[in-house]
Amino acid sequence: MEITYTLAEIDQVAKNIIAYCKHKTILFEGEMGAGKTTLIKSIVKNLGSLDSVSSPTFSIVNEYRDKNELPIYHFDFYRIEDSFEVGQLGLDDYFGQNCWTLIEWPQKINTFLPKPSHTVKLNSINNVKRMLTVS
Repeated sequence: MEITYTLAEIDQVAKNIIAYCKHKTILFEGEMGAGKTTLIKSIVKNLGSLDSVSSPTFSIVNEYRDKNELPIYHFDFYRIEDSFEVGQLGLDDYFGQNCWTLIEWPQKINTFLPKPSHTVKLNSINNVKRMLTVS
């Protein structure tokens, strides 16, 4: 699936991604400023969460609740330096659950990534347009 969109269309894009994804783990790839966190905010909202969504850059993971009070995990691995650090996070406890898991900067933890998953690749076209592909 490939979509070009503006910020005004992001909620519909989020709904399309949720409907398209057969697996609840989604890996978000893109340069800094490509819109990963903004898209995740919309996905979390469209999963029925009333929580305030922010980037977990320093905390590594934020937990939100969907409309059924099930957890939604939002990871940001940008600050991860090495595999020892990843091993200390207890990712199996998070990845072993059947809940939505949204991961920014997944390339930092390649060998630890849960399977199966989908990948959303984001590209900035200009200041107002983004393009994404979902696989």
